[in-house]
Formats: sequence, structure tokens, C-alpha cells
Amino acid sequence: QVQLVESGGGLVQAGGSLRLSCAASGGTFRGYAMGWFRQAPGKERNFVAAINWSGGVTDYADSVKGRFTISRDGIKNTVHLQMNSLKPDDTATYYCSAGPATRRNQQVYDYWGQGTQVTVSS
Repeated sequence: QVQLVESGGGLVQAGGSLRLSCAASGGTFRGYAMGWFRQAPGKERNFVAAINWSGGVTDYADSVKGRFTISRDGIKNTVHLQMNSLKPDDTATYYCSAGPATRRNQQVYDYWGQGTQVTVSS
């Protein structure tokens, strides 16, 4: 019954911006952290950003720090990832997730979306 659905991906030029959203349903997710991960073609899935259930604690991978911002809308059960100053290296499928702790390890997260594609051209 639990479902996470990402949206907002697309094709942008280097230096541009995108805003990803993840809508959660099937539960209130009270007490759950949410995170964003990404997987580039031929590479492993890596941590991007995470936010705790109240939205007061955030964490970012060094590669996106200062460019990406994660936020959470508790009323709509939605998490967002604002991506600015995009680089070709940001090209990947982006996945949102939910879990009981604000951690960087994928195994901490219990629920996953199907992903949304982000492509950044040179």
C-alpha cells in the first residue's frame, strides 16, 4: 500500500535548475526520515541528500552541497529536491526513499520510489 512517486525530472543545460518532488501515500510516515539517491548509467546508486521527519535536520553529499536543497512538506507527505547549477555529472536516475533514521546508507531506508530521470547536457 505504501507508495513513493517521483516527478520533476527532465533535460536541462549545464548551469540550469530542476525541482524534483516525491509524493508519499499509504501512510503518514510520522517519525520517518526521507532521502534522495541517484544512479548514473553504469554506476552504483549513491546518496544525495536526506532530511529528518520534522525537516529540521538535513545532510548532503559533498558533490551537491551548496547546489542542492532538500525540503519536506508534512501536510502533503511530499519531499522536494531543488537542484541548481546542474552539471553533466549530475545526470542520473533520482530515487526518493523513506526510513526510520536520517542516514546515508541505502539499507536504512524501507521504502523506495521508481525514480525520475535527470539529464544535464554540456
